[in-house]
Amino acid sequence: MDLILWRHAEAVDLELVGDDMERYLTHKGEKQATRMAAWLDRQLPEGTRIWSSPAVRAQQTAKALGRKFKTSSALAPLATAKDLLDLVGWPTAKGCVLIVGHQPTLGHVVAGLLGIGSGECALRKGAAWWLRFREREEGGQAVLLSVQTPDLL
Repeated sequence: MDLILWRHAEAVDLELVGDDMERYLTHKGEKQATRMAAWLDRQLPEGTRIWSSPAVRAQQTAKALGRKFKTSSALAPLATAKDLLDLVGWPTAKGCVLIVGHQPTLGHVVAGLLGIGSGECALRKGAAWWLRFREREEGGQAVLLSVQTPDLL
């Protein structure tokens, strides 16, 4: 199974809109989403399932990809790593799943899967982390395939 975690691009400050779910992308965030979406579109395997948080900024980021996606409250701000992993069926599901979500949830997923002791990992706004589950004689493990940021595209 492949799991791609895409943090939403840069959004306006909470003080501007008053509701975290209504925060929308800044002009810079729109550019970040477009650049990352172009890269992802070239890389994604056929049949990739795409899920997004219901927050406006995540929805806008996902829409930049130009593909159909589903929305789940299991990906909303402050969701847990377990919520996300249960939604995608990690590690037994087949194929590839792309998640558009938030910190700290995405960072907790990365830290948990890669065995980062602190339990936390910072994902930059607009960045995508691509992980794969593989079976070994000693058991399964998560492998980091790629990390891409929109600033480097």
